[in-house]
Amino acid sequence: MALKAVHVSDVPNLDHVPDNASALSHFSPRRTSFSTGGGDDRECDSSSRGSQGYNNNKFPKFLVMGHRGKGMNMLQSPDPRMKSIKENSLLSFNTAAKFPIDFIEFDVQVTIDDCPVIFHDNFILTEDKGVIIEKRVTDITLAEFLSYGPQKENGKVGKFLFRKTKDARIFEWIVENDDPLCTLQEVFEEVESSIGFNIELKFDDQIVYKEEELNHVLQVILQVVNEYANDRRVIFSSFQPDAAQLMRKKQSSYPVFFLTNGGSEVYVDIRRNSLEEAIKLCLAGGLQGIVAEVKSILKNPGAVNRIKESNLSLLTYGQLNNVPEVVYVQHLMGVNGVIVDLVQEITEVVTEYTSPEKEDEGDINVFEGTQLPEKKKPQFSQHELSFLLKLISNLIQA
Repeated sequence: MALKAVHVSDVPNLDHVPDNASALSHFSPRRTSFSTGGGDDRECDSSSRGSQGYNNNKFPKFLVMGHRGKGMNMLQSPDPRMKSIKENSLLSFNTAAKFPIDFIEFDVQVTIDDCPVIFHDNFILTEDKGVIIEKRVTDITLAEFLSYGPQKENGKVGKFLFRKTKDARIFEWIVENDDPLCTLQEVFEEVESSIGFNIELKFDDQIVYKEEELNHVLQVILQVVNEYANDRRVIFSSFQPDAAQLMRKKQSSYPVFFLTNGGSEVYVDIRRNSLEEAIKLCLAGGLQGIVAEVKSILKNPGAVNRIKESNLSLLTYGQLNNVPEVVYVQHLMGVNGVIVDLVQEITEVVTEYTSPEKEDEGDINVFEGTQLPEKKKPQFSQHELSFLLKLISNLIQA
């Protein structure tokens, strides 16, 4: 089957994701357990995860994770899919769980009265008498946090939510299917138990944190995880290098991944400025993997081998992960999984490429040892794959 062309230069801003996003139709993420390394593929529990039970870069299948549930909200986008369901909400998480995904990814911050809540932005905005009021999430109480947006109590009206984009534009946070804000405890209690959680430990890039501050926040989050996770698969991830390493020191039950954009932005902390630095950080701190911005991997495909040789797992995030061709190339490269916004479209794509087929239906997939239907799956030689990666890299940089 031929690959459909996608105008890559239109994709990074994702103002409109191509409607043919399922062009390569179908890869089959069934529920995934971590390999315990001893032939016992149980779902991770406190006795089988981490350094004891988590087998680095040995995920049994290619993973698909729903970004903030069924996808992040881009209020400025003309694409209705980016404003369909409130991100980081119970509704979004449980809607994503209806598709064959393995994990949902979401952001956790801790309120001033020590309650872990689910919210991406550092600041929460509302309007009062025509004036935008902006407060830092970590500076308000749980009660005030939950007073924003739709309310669970019938007849109760919450504060209208607004959102500021990176270019400082402000939009009222209006989506087709709204839902109240929620806490980490509620997510554990009310989201389908077979779905794993990729918990991003959220910190402000503009703040220099003391170790005791990080330690306190992480301990508050861990208390909820330890009490409510039960047998659910959990991964921690963070862009904050010290938080990632400290979380790894504090526990060995759950894998910890370092988030990096691979150098697309430059930070004072050099550990955040390249994939090479990310590898060093993981090896020094005993972390289990890297979550990299997809463009950094496509621009530097050799990094995949270096990450694998370091016995680390590799996941990617970014708006290009909403393009099926890009997801498929990563599957061929050996990336362990992708975090995506277009959950329905990408799970359809992933299902076909990872599902076993009958023996007489086609060629053997050298990546999985299964028979694949010749007409459904593109076949690439190593030379062709190298050329494709170089082409994608050039298109991204153009």
